Amino acid sequence: MLKPAEMAKLAATAMDEKMAKEITVMRTTDVTVLADYFILCTASSTTHIKTISDAVEHVLTEAGEPPRRREGERSSGWVLIDFGCVVVHVFMEEAREFYDLERLWADAEKIDMAQLG
Repeated sequence: MLKPAEMAKLAATAMDEKMAKEITVMRTTDVTVLADYFILCTASSTTHIKTISDAVEHVLTEAGEPPRRREGERSSGWVLIDFGCVVVHVFMEEAREFYDLERLWADAEKIDMAQLG
């Protein structure tokens, strides 16, 4: 069983390897019981959303941490994958600006990927 920081690092690395833009890792442990980390990124197309979300799901499942649920459709411009202590959000640019989760969770600590796991 991986630690939350290790899961976050695997997810963020998978996003980076699939050329996701604006990857943001937020430690949410002190601001919500929903998860320890929210990881957000921007995709350039609906196909890119699928590529990124499939890669994250694959790498964490291979590490023994399959998703609890997956919400949204790539056609909606936003896919959420819930791994329990880590929640991954893959957005199209317009959806990311609209929902503005960085502002909504502004009290969460932003983490550099190098600080994880």
